[in-house]
Amino acid sequence: MPAKDEHLIVLDFLPMGKSVDRRAEPIIQGIGEKYFSLLEVVSKEGVTVKAMEKVYIGEGKRDHVKYIRGKIRLSELTSYAKDVLEEVVNNIVTSDEKRFVDFFNNAQPLNTRVHSLELLPGIGKKNLWQILQERKKKPFESFVELHQRIPMLTDPKKMVIKRVMDELEGKDRHNLFVSAMV
Repeated sequence: MPAKDEHLIVLDFLPMGKSVDRRAEPIIQGIGEKYFSLLEVVSKEGVTVKAMEKVYIGEGKRDHVKYIRGKIRLSELTSYAKDVLEEVVNNIVTSDEKRFVDFFNNAQPLNTRVHSLELLPGIGKKNLWQILQERKKKPFESFVELHQRIPMLTDPKKMVIKRVMDELEGKDRHNLFVSAMV
């Protein structure tokens, strides 16, 4: 069963829907807070939402959402949604820093030749070995500490954000953070 997000961060709100739709119903385009799923949902009548607002899309009672239309591709986002996407991803990574720092602490090899950490932009074999050695001594607590203990590493938070954006664009067959399109 695919991983499902409980909350959606609004990227764009189209009160009259999309011009190509047969029915004019209010559409929210957003990104899942945990699995970075790009989703299109239909909002309840009379409900308005703003970009970067968090709405509940879980199995319980929903205040803003009538139903979930389904996953969409990056190319299907409105231009406004595309414009705010990276900022929203940055906010998600910042607010859930521990989860992404834990990735550095717990990441495992994908196979005998490639480690999942190497899929982050800017991590080569040298940085990989430094991270693996440092995390044996003591787990990393924050992006700042990670950068302090491995000074050769460029901004680890930016690496994670860049990786999420690359995965949303479908640039790699391996996804570390983004739920795969079904």
